[in-house]
Amino acid sequence: MNSALIVTGAILAVLAGLLHFGIFYLESVAWMRPATWRRFGLESQADAEVTRPLAYNQGFYNAFLGAGAIIGAALLLFSDAEQAGYGIALFAVLCMLLAATVLMLSSPALARAAVAQGTLPLLSAACLLLALG
Repeated sequence: MNSALIVTGAILAVLAGLLHFGIFYLESVAWMRPATWRRFGLESQADAEVTRPLAYNQGFYNAFLGAGAIIGAALLLFSDAEQAGYGIALFAVLCMLLAATVLMLSSPALARAAVAQGTLPLLSAACLLLALG
């Protein structure tokens, strides 16, 4: 396997994980702030209140994916469990990429957010998959 691609893929996975922790914060902690819910396309505090349980739950999905990417990258780079780390990191970033794809297809108005959410996972997955070959 190509070490440079593995290290690059792992670093990108960590960055994607950190981004997803940021999304967790917005959705699960800061959701009721007008600046936050407006960023997600909502028009009123009432809309934010109605969608709060959904956003809260979705935020935790993002946190779990972020944790998977970071833990996988750490195992890949700093442990004897390289194969497990590779699998965990790749699974997490591919889930992130698929979630960004679903967001783009289901809400074209949020395409910019989907691209922001999916670019780091795409690059990480590409590096990790190319490292295999």
